Amino acid sequence: MVILNFALELSLSLLLLTYKLTLWLSSGDQVAKKGGMTGGFYDSRRSRLKFVKVIRDNKAEIEKKTAHLENVGKKLKDIDKKITDLITKHQQMDAERDHAKSELEQFKADIASATKQKGSLEKALAKKEKSLANIRNQIEQIQSGIAMKNDEMGTELIDQLTLEERDLLSRLNPEITRLKEKFLSCKNSRIEIETRKEELENNLSTNLMRRQKELEAIISSADSKTLPVEVEAKEQELKESKRTLDEATTVLKANVDAINAHTRQMEQLKKQRDDLKALEANLEQTVQDGAKDLEQLMSSRSTYLVKQDECMKKIRDLGSLPADAFETYKRKNKKQLQKLLYDCNEQLKQFSHVNQKALDQYVNFTEQREQLQRRRAELDAGDEKIRELISVLDQRKDESIERTFKGVARHFREVFSELVQGGHGYLVMMKKKDGDAGDDDMDEDAPREADPEGRIEKYIGVKVKVSFTGKGETQSMKQLSGGQKTVVALTLIFAIQRCDPAPFYLFDEIDAALDPQYRTAVGSVVRRLADLADTQFIATTFRPEILKVADKIYGVTHKNRVSFINVVSKEQAMDFIEHDQTANAS
Repeated sequence: MVILNFALELSLSLLLLTYKLTLWLSSGDQVAKKGGMTGGFYDSRRSRLKFVKVIRDNKAEIEKKTAHLENVGKKLKDIDKKITDLITKHQQMDAERDHAKSELEQFKADIASATKQKGSLEKALAKKEKSLANIRNQIEQIQSGIAMKNDEMGTELIDQLTLEERDLLSRLNPEITRLKEKFLSCKNSRIEIETRKEELENNLSTNLMRRQKELEAIISSADSKTLPVEVEAKEQELKESKRTLDEATTVLKANVDAINAHTRQMEQLKKQRDDLKALEANLEQTVQDGAKDLEQLMSSRSTYLVKQDECMKKIRDLGSLPADAFETYKRKNKKQLQKLLYDCNEQLKQFSHVNQKALDQYVNFTEQREQLQRRRAELDAGDEKIRELISVLDQRKDESIERTFKGVARHFREVFSELVQGGHGYLVMMKKKDGDAGDDDMDEDAPREADPEGRIEKYIGVKVKVSFTGKGETQSMKQLSGGQKTVVALTLIFAIQRCDPAPFYLFDEIDAALDPQYRTAVGSVVRRLADLADTQFIATTFRPEILKVADKIYGVTHKNRVSFINVVSKEQAMDFIEHDQTANAS
């Protein structure tokens, strides 16, 4: 039996295998009770069983890839969380750095004020120094006046005396001088006598009186029997003293002789030193003569070296020479060399138009060309690396933008659904190459297609699409009312706060244009963010919804053109708001 329909073939093949029958398919495959077999005509391009097997294998592979993709997605979420934590830490570090900068500015201001104070003190010091100089000048003037007065007091008044008084003064002056001299001599003699008296009294009291007492004690203690014994002892001591003196005299003579011998030896050494000095002077003169000769030789050597350099330059100018060029002419004398040189110059005149340095220039140019080629290869490699680096940086920048936008868009959807019950909204990235085509309702979380030429797409903005009813088409910002725009703006702020939290936020009457339900939703979101994210919110309001979730309330009053800030209770604040609303309604 031959079957043409594929579905029918597959179902019948299973049926016939169950009942152990044989089946031939239109593709030439044979299904028997022992399993599938190919027989007759077999077209491998239209084998259904092979396709079924391929489909089964692909499904298994797809399931594996799906499981792997889920694992990768989980890892990416973990990585996003880590990146968010790192960004939070980075912002905290930025805040600390800003605080340090503010402290540095304060220190700079303190230094500036101290510098200013120092300048004022220096000015005051200069004034004080100037006044001190004036006072010193005044003191000098006063001292000069005192000196003049003293000079006037010390002058003689001879000119004011009469002739008789002058004669009497002339007679009395020599007498006064003689008396002064006598007085001085008497005074000096008196001082000498008193000094001599004191010396004698001291000698008498210290030496003579004490010696007298000692002698009296010796006399009183001595008797007539012990005196001869003491005399003999003293004579014996005298003899020993004389013998010791003779020995010392002998030693002194020996020392004198030794000193004389050393003196003669020293004179000989001095004579030898003089001879050595004369020899040293002769050697110094010889060294100076040798130095002069050496200097002349060095000057001659430098002259010959200059000539050698000139000759080598001329040899190099001749171009490349054979290896045996110098060996051939070593044994020739000067005249033969000069004749050969003349003949060579005459022959070279025939080739004056030929470039003699062509070979050297070719070698130099070849080396330069190789160096330039290597340099070009290095520059090309550096350019390629720079282009790769630019491409990698552009790709990372694009990935960072995509990642940040995805996080903000995800939080935007969540916050909008919390603020607007039953509504939905999302953000759309606008790209430069698409223009306004970015307004389509594409999924912002889907991967972006890469530029065919590998360029990074440029972003020009973000569009907002929202629906407050959850039905119908979404609306753009231009189509929304003032309160709806406020809701969208707050949604975006809260989304950014969840993605990149800040330490505190300052709101100024954000609920002025909102309906009561939206004000309640905003208060709930603010309360939840303050509890979970440890963030401080400061808001000014005239509505009761935000007051209900506030931790602390401050009231601002105005009296006599002066503002006062006081802490008020929640009941006082609610009474004030009710009174304000009643007054506005009336």
